[in-house]
Amino acid sequence: MTELTNVDIGLIGLGVLFLLILLRVPIAVSLFLVPFAGIYAMFGWRPAIGALKTIPYDFAASWELSSIPMFLLMGYLAYHTGITAGLFEAARAWLSRLPAGLAVASIFGASGFAAVTGSSVATAAAMGKIAVPEMLRHGYDPRLATGTVAASGTIGALIPPSILLILYGIIAEVPINLLFLGGVGIGLLSALSYVIVVVGWAWMVPGVAPRATEAFTMREKFRMLAGVTPALLLALLVFGGLFAGLFTPTEAGAVGAALCTLIALAQRKLTWRTFRLSVGESFITTAALLFIVIGANLLARFVALSGVDGYISDVVSAVSSSPFLFLMALMVVYLILGMFLEPTGAMIITLPIVLPVAASLGVHELWLGIFLAKLLEVGMITPPIGLNVFVLKNVVDKRISLGAIFKGTTRFLIADIVVLFFIIAVPGVVLFLPNLMN
Repeated sequence: MTELTNVDIGLIGLGVLFLLILLRVPIAVSLFLVPFAGIYAMFGWRPAIGALKTIPYDFAASWELSSIPMFLLMGYLAYHTGITAGLFEAARAWLSRLPAGLAVASIFGASGFAAVTGSSVATAAAMGKIAVPEMLRHGYDPRLATGTVAASGTIGALIPPSILLILYGIIAEVPINLLFLGGVGIGLLSALSYVIVVVGWAWMVPGVAPRATEAFTMREKFRMLAGVTPALLLALLVFGGLFAGLFTPTEAGAVGAALCTLIALAQRKLTWRTFRLSVGESFITTAALLFIVIGANLLARFVALSGVDGYISDVVSAVSSSPFLFLMALMVVYLILGMFLEPTGAMIITLPIVLPVAASLGVHELWLGIFLAKLLEVGMITPPIGLNVFVLKNVVDKRISLGAIFKGTTRFLIADIVVLFFIIAVPGVVLFLPNLMN
């Protein structure tokens, strides 16, 4: 019987990992078990135990990781204290007279909300509670109303402070502030593509989005803009200071959480209950993320020790040296993964394999981070496990079926694919702002 090589063990380990995930074993558990068993199979007990003792601590002790709980706390505080509540109302006042104006307002409201919270799920949940009932009250087709909000929630992974981009930056060792700048451009491009979808939908299918009959005076419009001031002030201070070099991305999270607390106190919206709820949710989400990220770091070490990364790079180079074909393959793989996994898990599991191959083909690592963030977010509205769709289903009218919401996202999925191809064809659209800052 032929003895297994390290590469064989690595490939078997990756196969077992995906099998465990398909069997619904928690991602964090799978990410700890497979590397431990693989290192043991290659080198024995001492190196396997040593990896478990040193790698989790070395990675978790990274100062950059402290930005994650701080940005999460800022987002949860802004959500629970209602700092972001005025965003949709202001957008509605200024945009409701457009074709599908309330849907357009929902997209811009979601973009503003995402700029404060950085969470796709939180954006979808909040806008589902605020915007969907308003659109239904005005006679909008439920598919248009829910599809718009589910898709708009995905902007949260692109517009800073994106937790997905922070994790990518830490793992790939790419400056987080440059990733944030690249994400801004693609986030706004995504929002524009969604506006085109809803306006075109309303124009081609009369009746799905009746014109608004209510009119707002200029005084009312400017009064509603005042409701945006707290969220706008928070975003300007945090990201203005970050991009101006006043503080680092790691410090920006703490500054944002502190400013959010002060703004909520000044508005008398911060109660002990909301503060405790925000801190508790931040702890829970941070702990879950850290377990997954530490497990991914173990996986990366296992992949490197087994030589699988070099083997896959050689196979890809032998099949094709074209970065375009590699990116097409990535799109297929991530769209399939997005049907079953949430974005953070899908990204972290695959990065140890994707990064070395991308580097061998000369794919720009900053560009790749934005491309992957956009690609992974498509999975948030892709059947059968589109997370944003399930979150939205829990907060909207029970008479709206899950199937109707998924049907509503179909046109937005097409728009996302078009945006992804545009990013590939014109990489400068991602790199323009980061290059400008450099």
